[in-house]
Amino acid sequence: MQEEQQPEAAADPMSSSDAPEDGPKETSSVSQNISDADAFKILLEMKMKKRQKKPTLPSTVTELDTEDGSKVYVVGTAHFSDSSKKDVVKTIQEVQPDVVVVELCQYRVSMLKMDEKTLLKEAKEINLEKLQQAIKQNGVMSGLMQMLLLKVSAHITEQLGMAPGGEFREAFKEASKVPFCKFHLGDRPIPVTFKRAIAALSFWQKVKLAWGLCFLSDPISKDDVEKCKQKDLLEQMMAEMIGEFPDLHRTIVSERDIYLTYMLKQAAKQIELPRASETEPREYIPAVVVGVVGMGHVPGIEKNWNSDLNIQEIMSVPPPSASSKIFKFVIKATVFGLMGYGCYRIGQRTVQFILSMPAAQSYLQKLTEIRSQH
Repeated sequence: MQEEQQPEAAADPMSSSDAPEDGPKETSSVSQNISDADAFKILLEMKMKKRQKKPTLPSTVTELDTEDGSKVYVVGTAHFSDSSKKDVVKTIQEVQPDVVVVELCQYRVSMLKMDEKTLLKEAKEINLEKLQQAIKQNGVMSGLMQMLLLKVSAHITEQLGMAPGGEFREAFKEASKVPFCKFHLGDRPIPVTFKRAIAALSFWQKVKLAWGLCFLSDPISKDDVEKCKQKDLLEQMMAEMIGEFPDLHRTIVSERDIYLTYMLKQAAKQIELPRASETEPREYIPAVVVGVVGMGHVPGIEKNWNSDLNIQEIMSVPPPSASSKIFKFVIKATVFGLMGYGCYRIGQRTVQFILSMPAAQSYLQKLTEIRSQH
């Protein structure tokens, strides 16, 4: 069922519709005599010849195998990294995949077609309109948490002058150059992740997390980002996070590890070759898949690879807990309190300003004289 719902974009730049219409008549007559199945096999053979049997891959690539012989090459990336972009391009060119799976969901797919300049501007601008959209899409609590995490992303963007997700855009471009290569979105929908993350935290954990994200200001260098590609440093950072917010790590990292693993395994199912007629037996060949995910998800994908996975449980959104209701009430009370106080201060100053005007003072003096006469 899940496989049918996978968003994908087929990249087939070598299809017959792109071929020039004019040309020698002999070529046209020959192409008319070739069936779709034969044409597919010819193009597939060309692709296989270009595919390296023993590819030279970057050190950030982890190779995984399925029971039916399919291969999955998982590229672990740092989301703000030029070298990660190069790793993705190199891997796709070497293995000529049938499917490319990226750590994105349908709510973040717009970044694939935006240019770097636009993304840089979008990432830096966090305004009321974005907050309203996040709350409308995810609810009050999840929307606020999303905006706080966007603030973290904007902080890194501002520090490095680099928009996030460059490796995903490179993967999208390179996939379009490979014949018959499909492009899958492999991450769990972000509203589900945020709602499950919020539900997993206690009231004080939410306050502590929000406080830490609000006052994030430590400088970040490009060297810091590149160090994130080293597993030892990454594991140390994750261990610190687990110690402080173990439930948050479970929902944002561990559960998404399971989801990404499931989607990669779905993409790695054998490919059925086209048949010239219904009477011909079905033929299948192993698939080659490239996965592009953050380096922090690679250990979890390796851990879950040989397990039977069920994603139904991690797709459900639990009802809000008592602490969530309290936190939501506090946030609303604070917002309305500030708005009320603002209106009061504005009203008070407005009244004082009107009363200080000469015309108003003259009018009040006349009223006083009239009252004293009566």
